[in-house]
Amino acid sequence: MAAKRDYYDILGVTRSASADELKKAYRKLAIQFHPDKNPDNKEAEEKFKEAAEAYEVLTDAKKRQMYDQFGHAGVIGAGGASGFEGFGAGGSGSINDIFEDIFGDFFGGAAGGRRGGGGRRRSAAQPGADLKTSVDITFEEAAFGAEKIITIPRAAVCETCEGSGARKGSKADACGQCGGRGEVMYQQGFFSISRTCSQCNGSGEVIKDPCGDCSGAGTVKRRTQLAVNIPAGVDSGQRLKLRGEGEAGARGGPSGDLYVIINVLEHDFFQRDEYDIVCEVPITFTQAALGAEIEVPTLKGKVEMKIPAGTQAGKIFRLKGKGLPRLGAYGTGDQLVRVSVEIPSRLNSEQKDLLRKFEAASDSSTHPSHHTFFEKMKGLLG
Repeated sequence: MAAKRDYYDILGVTRSASADELKKAYRKLAIQFHPDKNPDNKEAEEKFKEAAEAYEVLTDAKKRQMYDQFGHAGVIGAGGASGFEGFGAGGSGSINDIFEDIFGDFFGGAAGGRRGGGGRRRSAAQPGADLKTSVDITFEEAAFGAEKIITIPRAAVCETCEGSGARKGSKADACGQCGGRGEVMYQQGFFSISRTCSQCNGSGEVIKDPCGDCSGAGTVKRRTQLAVNIPAGVDSGQRLKLRGEGEAGARGGPSGDLYVIINVLEHDFFQRDEYDIVCEVPITFTQAALGAEIEVPTLKGKVEMKIPAGTQAGKIFRLKGKGLPRLGAYGTGDQLVRVSVEIPSRLNSEQKDLLRKFEAASDSSTHPSHHTFFEKMKGLLG
């Protein structure tokens, strides 16, 4: 009897292959050697069995550990190296899940082969879809929080049939194709494979007398108004999850969720830097030179801020605790005030004379940076 081949070699993967890599490798081999594509080809059939056995062992964490440690001897009797019995109709059942994913194209709802019983009836209830919308808020609303009323079109439970999908006074019938089980069995060569019934989509029921208002869907489209609480400190791009406010589920299924994407509108004066806010305040030439107290706007009103004498353009002052609340945490950011010095552009003759006298009275101590720069220039140019 020929020695069994290494499972990793069969699938053509390394011993550290991930679950996705195993699946891709098996998919390729299974499609290549499937008996339906290779009728009366014993070699292809054996390779198909071999690949399926390798995949079944290596995708089971416990079996893979035993195989890696002891080889084929470690999985004898565990549904692996013992001869493929783990994939039989009375085996672990995992082959149904594997084949449903990999061979969906081979077995359509009306495919040939034997249909039969087996499988449990699936619930007719279907969960509703999630929805997504966006809401614009002002800078102040982002800072302090707000309640916004939004209108969304969504599927709601049909009031006429109360979500059943059937006309009032009637009810759904058991599906004739699957006998109400929601699944059908197909015999493909030596495999029995269950698939979702294509006629009832797995619900096990068929509505022969549908509701006139929802056409059997159990839901109808409606525009719904919702109040959304915007927490203080939110920023653009963040999203709020409203559980159960998405599309209604069909036939008693749970509703989906609604995701509200936040868009904070630009402010005329403030900009945001995480939880700090930044603003720029112009001051005069004399305020910068002599010092002053100026009024600065904040999110909560005006405050007095001291400008020290000799303040340079671009100087940033920090107002502690005047920023934005930290979302989901304690404390607030700060307000950063950047000053810009406005240079006079229209001077009368008296102002010009005063500035000329100031210039004449100035020395290196008045403009130290200016003096140092030109001293360096002289040294470079000689």
